[in-house]
Amino acid sequence: MAKLYAIVSRDSAGAAALRQARLAEHLAYVETVLDCLAVAGPLRHGDGSFAGSLVIAKAENEAAARALVEADPYYKAGVWDRIDIFAYGAVAGDWAGGKNW
Repeated sequence: MAKLYAIVSRDSAGAAALRQARLAEHLAYVETVLDCLAVAGPLRHGDGSFAGSLVIAKAENEAAARALVEADPYYKAGVWDRIDIFAYGAVAGDWAGGKNW
């Protein structure tokens, strides 16, 4: 059974140009793994510039969640310089269906 993993990817120096250059490849990849994503999108600084990405992934284990990231063209191009993966439990809020306790 798939578990949820929060994947926080922080942009490297010079990531803005890399993001733009690889955007089409990245979006094409995302379309191939939509069934593995609960939600995904960019993180931004207060000024609107990119800070990284946040993915809530559905995966069998942490290794599978990491493989999902490492197959992304953004990862391969060096857009992110730090990837943190955490087991995640959605327990409250709209997306969790209210509260789960």
